[in-house]
Amino acid sequence: MCGIFGYLGAKDAAPILLSGLKQLEYRGYDSAGVALLHPSAGLTVTRTTHRLTDLESKLTELNGHAHGSLLGIGHTRWATHGRASEENAHPHTSLDGKIAVVHNGIFENFKQIRAELQEHGHIPRSETDTECFPMLLSHIMSDGGDFADSFGAAVRSMKGKYAIACIHADNPGKILLARSGPPLVVGVSKDEYFIASDVAPLLAYTREVIYLEDGDVAELTKKGLRVFDREGRSAERLPQRVNWDRTATELDGYKHFMHKEIFEQPEAITRTVEAHLRNGTVALELALSDAAKRDIDAISILACGTSWHAGLVAKFLIEQIARIPVDVDYASEYRYRNPIVSKKTMAIGITQSGETADTVAALGEAKTRGAWSLAICNCVGSQVTRLANGVLYTHAGVERGVASTKSFTTQLAILTLLAIDLGRARGTLAADESAKLLAALRELPELVKKAQAVEPHVKAAAVEWHSTPSALYLARGPLYPVALEGALKLKEISYIHAQGYPAGEMKHGPIALIDAQMPVVALLQSDLHSDRMLSNLQEADARGAPIIAVTSEGEHSLDSLADTIIRLPAVHPSLAPILYTIPLQFLAYHMAVLRGCDVDCPRNLAKSVTVE
Repeated sequence: MCGIFGYLGAKDAAPILLSGLKQLEYRGYDSAGVALLHPSAGLTVTRTTHRLTDLESKLTELNGHAHGSLLGIGHTRWATHGRASEENAHPHTSLDGKIAVVHNGIFENFKQIRAELQEHGHIPRSETDTECFPMLLSHIMSDGGDFADSFGAAVRSMKGKYAIACIHADNPGKILLARSGPPLVVGVSKDEYFIASDVAPLLAYTREVIYLEDGDVAELTKKGLRVFDREGRSAERLPQRVNWDRTATELDGYKHFMHKEIFEQPEAITRTVEAHLRNGTVALELALSDAAKRDIDAISILACGTSWHAGLVAKFLIEQIARIPVDVDYASEYRYRNPIVSKKTMAIGITQSGETADTVAALGEAKTRGAWSLAICNCVGSQVTRLANGVLYTHAGVERGVASTKSFTTQLAILTLLAIDLGRARGTLAADESAKLLAALRELPELVKKAQAVEPHVKAAAVEWHSTPSALYLARGPLYPVALEGALKLKEISYIHAQGYPAGEMKHGPIALIDAQMPVVALLQSDLHSDRMLSNLQEADARGAPIIAVTSEGEHSLDSLADTIIRLPAVHPSLAPILYTIPLQFLAYHMAVLRGCDVDCPRNLAKSVTVE
């Protein structure tokens, strides 16, 4: 969601803050701002409701009042409390202008604190929950309190989820930090430090990062980082090295990150698969014995959005291969329905960022109730990885497009490996079948490259249908979650209303919407579902619906039925969901480009949803 970037060192902070914030644009924002602490000019706050280029222009106009600052904090805001306006943009300040704060998350008790502060003359100037924090801190310090001690007291007064960075005009060499929920990462380099809500913007400056943990309050100076835990005790947080390729944060000749990331999927899948194989067999480092795997009697998959669709595919895979019943829950609902969990339950939280608030909370709830918890995640050191009993990393690399592409396909790859591992441990998957599936997984990146060759054909369909007001995606079996994912992609970035359904559900409502203006995107593989799928499509065709079919080479049952046919190479049935995802990503992308949409930063969306 919102983005934080900060700097403390010996260089001009303004251009560094702008560069860092630009690396956070993919998270989505509707306003932005920076606070700079200049040795002579003092604290300067600059904000905008436009793009970061406008903020850069405003900083240029300030001349010496901004440039030459050696310390600063910046923010990109995605509105929660209060509309997108300059007075609601971060950083927020105390009434005397000496304290500046940037904040991700939500202060749940801000109305109460605001009311108490108003009684002491602190009149709010914005509609936000954030503004109450610098005012509260200023009020505490008015009694002679030290900046750091008063900051700790203010943090303890706040309820909710938050990541905070704070500076004070009278403390020019210090940034104070606090975390409870949303991520906050400190990048460590020689004689300088960087603060961010995400690892990606730090890669231009350092690979050594320190993740603050829940409840931490920290003090950053040129001497280093001092951290105190929830109980106020000094705590050691060791640096970790991030091995992501910095070029992943650059467009590298592509017009959009989403387009680039679609083409990065073969390499991402290769990294993911090879990282979890040893001597040609699956080797998942789960600290879970084969006996414990055989004892599992239920799996609960907890996820949101695209990751939830990956979980739906995993249900087919795990139930078929390992013969364990699987439930797939929306993480946002899981905690509120008194779920049934036992010590024989494996709970799997799937989240690209590792910071998705609902997924982290749901996995924590399952763990508290006795489940063995597993995180499937792309980000080392993220919140979910510290919570779970076991972690499987997807190795997708940096993904900057808000609409997930390679995160989804690498999640499917890791879930396939998990299904194989469980099947082998439980004796439900024969050695020869396991070998065939692993061989197919290793061949999959080449098939994905071949599937990417359909892009011109998909683009032609997008040219024809990019003005449609609505679309219907249909499939059966393990491809139906891919239909849901394709419809989600179209909604997210082109703003076209789209719905995905299991094809058998079409007659239970959606068929009422079908006419000649609604294209039907159909996924059909030659399998036991083919005949039923064809029957459903004939019903759509009878009502005039244009049909865009994605099918396999050699499948000709749609030749006289579909208006557009996109053919993919033959693939192992268990891996078809990965391959069939590729043309749907291209379709959403080109529809959005043709409609003039902001592909990488679609309106109202955030890359990582760190609050409920």
